[in-house]
Amino acid sequence: MIRNVPKFRLAKEYGRSLRLDDDAERKLLVVAEQPLRDVIILMRDTGMRNERELYRTRIENIDWNGRVIFVPDSKTPNGRRLVPMTDRILDLLLVRCRDRREGWLFPSKRSKSGHLTTLAKRFREARKRAGLSESLVLYCGRHDYGTRVLKETGNLAAVMKTMGHKDVKTAMQYQHPELEIVRQALNHNNSNEKHATVQ
Repeated sequence: MIRNVPKFRLAKEYGRSLRLDDDAERKLLVVAEQPLRDVIILMRDTGMRNERELYRTRIENIDWNGRVIFVPDSKTPNGRRLVPMTDRILDLLLVRCRDRREGWLFPSKRSKSGHLTTLAKRFREARKRAGLSESLVLYCGRHDYGTRVLKETGNLAAVMKTMGHKDVKTAMQYQHPELEIVRQALNHNNSNEKHATVQ
């Protein structure tokens, strides 16, 4: 039995510094074929893990009326969650599912599991044709999702909940210091104080 848990120095997560942002999405969608096109959009607008969550999505887990996708199994217990659907995700899924009401969202006849398991090769080919950095991976879409949601909402709890994070430190990595936000906050505060002094 080990008396104390040994400390391990973790390597920096691959692709964390790069984002699959609007510009990269535009370039990729021009050259990507299906199902990669849909996967890129889904990664950016749901923040789901591609191989563990997105490719394993079943149509039965889509709540069309509530406009959420249920993730029943994930990397961590907190990964079981509801993911909200944007308007473009709803439109995309309606087209992809058509009249199907059950089964894999991304079925694959060649896979033993019956669903898509990887698009790594197709993504590398599309990335090369789009002229993007070789360091950009599909998983960067998840990081971009976290960054955008936190920037737009300022709600760290919402980011953690929709991405399935338990640890605040993990979610905090999506918080990028931006000087303009600080400047605006201070200017807003200063103008309120000046207005109060004048009255």
